[in-house]
Amino acid sequence: MKRLITFFTTLTIMTTTATQAQTVKASTVKTTFHRETSVSIEIKSDSTIVWALLTKASDYPRWNSTITSIEGNIVLGEKIKLKSTLDTKRTFKLKIKEFEPEKKLVWGDGQGNRIYTITKNGNGIVTFRMTEKIGGLMFPMYAKMIPSFDQTFEQFANDLKKEAETIMNTK
Repeated sequence: MKRLITFFTTLTIMTTTATQAQTVKASTVKTTFHRETSVSIEIKSDSTIVWALLTKASDYPRWNSTITSIEGNIVLGEKIKLKSTLDTKRTFKLKIKEFEPEKKLVWGDGQGNRIYTITKNGNGIVTFRMTEKIGGLMFPMYAKMIPSFDQTFEQFANDLKKEAETIMNTK
């Protein structure tokens, strides 16, 4: 029976690997005063396509299943209002803090920052990385009320990969 379970587990893993070229896994590091969640994925696309998807606020809900809306323009110094599936009752008011075309985008508030980076690997492949660090002196008082970001980060990365590769394949 144990061998049969092992066989089916291996078959499931092989099938998943064959149908999903890359499995993405977010990781979270927690300390007393902060929490940092990161995810990274390779995308077969030009950095211009990935950058365009990350910087067109009004288009996020179309391709990204974790964002319900973004109001405003994703431009250095501007403020945006973001609503996500993670906390549907809350609107996050964020400022665009860094904006380096096709390389780095940072937005955040007084509680933390989300950093998006795009690294060109050559051969039409880029690595997309998203990291969010939240915290501060008061963090221990509300840390338990903040849900895990891992699943949402994984979904965000997979949605971005799917959309960027779809666009790239239509070029």
